Amino acid sequence: MVVDFGVDSEGLITSSDVYRALVRNHAQLAYTSVGSWLEGTAAAPAKVGASTELQAQLRMQNGVAQKLKNHRFRNGALNLQTDELQPLLLDENVVDLDSQRKNLATELIEDFMIAANGVVARMLDKVSSLRRIVQRPERWDRIVQLAAGYGEQLPTEPSSKALNDFLLARKAADPDHFADLSLAVIKLIGPGEYILERPGDKSPGHFGLAVQDYTHSTAPNRRFPDIVTQRLIKAVLAGQPNPYTDGELAAIAAHCTERQDAARKVEREMSKRLAAVAMQNRIGDTFDAIVTGVTPHGTFVRILQPRVEGLLVKASPGIDVGDRLGVKLIRTDVQQGFIDFVAVH
Repeated sequence: MVVDFGVDSEGLITSSDVYRALVRNHAQLAYTSVGSWLEGTAAAPAKVGASTELQAQLRMQNGVAQKLKNHRFRNGALNLQTDELQPLLLDENVVDLDSQRKNLATELIEDFMIAANGVVARMLDKVSSLRRIVQRPERWDRIVQLAAGYGEQLPTEPSSKALNDFLLARKAADPDHFADLSLAVIKLIGPGEYILERPGDKSPGHFGLAVQDYTHSTAPNRRFPDIVTQRLIKAVLAGQPNPYTDGELAAIAAHCTERQDAARKVEREMSKRLAAVAMQNRIGDTFDAIVTGVTPHGTFVRILQPRVEGLLVKASPGIDVGDRLGVKLIRTDVQQGFIDFVAVH
């Protein structure tokens, strides 16, 4: 399935089409090497260096992607930094953790997928379909408190534009700690979910992307909602009836949201086990940390280097997401994935 769209100099999508095609790949490329080349920090990968056409195509795509991103930011899409931890191995043993950050190549694909998903959502507005939404933050009051701690004032009602202006200001003022502020905001906004949208329904929209029409369609190789959406696209293109009833789509949306949450839980558990291995020789060390969660099961913090999360034992009353404090590592349990800290003053 091809999602074909035109973008003007301001990053606005001016035309679009969706159709079936055969694709002939000319090169298999990797995010890290292409990103470093686009950023000017490394030579081009071999296949890119050998083709002036491919170089021109990638540079053009990068320029378009940045225009799309800037247009989203002007509309209030949130500029958040999410680092993924990768284990560092020595003789097949985990010895440390490193943060894997986005680069221009990962952003290029992300920006194009966001644009394509919006095109598909608008294409399907006359049939019942799945939508990917992120509700307005229930804990907006806490986000307002966080901003106030930095001397900034946010409106009393949720506003993605105002929040993004604050985030951009903090990223410029303190880039080293922006990932930690991003994490606190992500936790307070809450996870996304899938819903059924019928023709004429008003979508809650995607708060983080500041868009009303959004679905998941670009990854049918790894997400079931995308397979469903592509089946809907094929039916529309062929002039056939919707292959799903509203009841079936509602059930699929609920099931995929539940499975997504379960998958995220497994990923967290495995990340905790890796982190416990890497941290088991650092018991007694102290770290700067930020509170990432306050739940009935306990209070959780993430240390700033390496960016490892754990339980804060005997947390003080009144502590909340986004608070900063010093902590000491007191215990790790690799089998359980437990990492325990206590506050230090």
